[in-house]
Amino acid sequence: MAGDLLVKRLGLVDYEPALEAMRLFTAERSDTTPDQIWLLEHPPVYTLGQAGLAEHLLPAGREAGIPLVQIDRGGQITYHGPGQLVAYLLLDLRRRGLKVRELVFLMEQALIDCLADYGLHAERKTGAPGVYIDGAKIAALGLRVRNGCSYHGLALNVDVDLAPFTWINPCGYEGLKTIRLRDFGIADDVAAAGERLLGHLLRLLPRVAVAGDGVASVAAAD
Repeated sequence: MAGDLLVKRLGLVDYEPALEAMRLFTAERSDTTPDQIWLLEHPPVYTLGQAGLAEHLLPAGREAGIPLVQIDRGGQITYHGPGQLVAYLLLDLRRRGLKVRELVFLMEQALIDCLADYGLHAERKTGAPGVYIDGAKIAALGLRVRNGCSYHGLALNVDVDLAPFTWINPCGYEGLKTIRLRDFGIADDVAAAGERLLGHLLRLLPRVAVAGDGVASVAAAD
């Protein structure tokens, strides 16, 4: 536990069981269930958001034999694979006093601050959620909110094979270049990058304090 939040380091997990576990956790949680962050990797998989267009999976992607899973987050198509850090944020937004746009901004800021630790200048791009370095995408975001609680999250390219990104229009953008930490000579593996990113997420998230009558209230983050 990190105060009011449980962190799970799950290693390599198949995508569809992880998705079902997120849905189940969100459906069954109560007003007092501690929030969770899951840090993990997935075997190769393409995921297509609820409004995603199948044509963003290019012929080379269809021929690659990588599973395509239609899911319930926002956004278009993206790729997950070993060497990519995935962080799922299962948060009660009402309890933390967060709106969806504020959570997206917070996630992007945590990524930007994490990359700054490595000496990299990353930035947002208007109208295109995620984090970019010189116009190339290094991290993607996608969320679903149900009954005021979030699931799904973000993906940071650490040492992932970039070829499968060239077989799609990443996040629906034709020709969008994707990059990874390894391209900048950074030797940290997924686990090390995960701990660094986790520190920034925990620093930025508003805290949940339990009042004397057992009712949760929000305490400001440092």
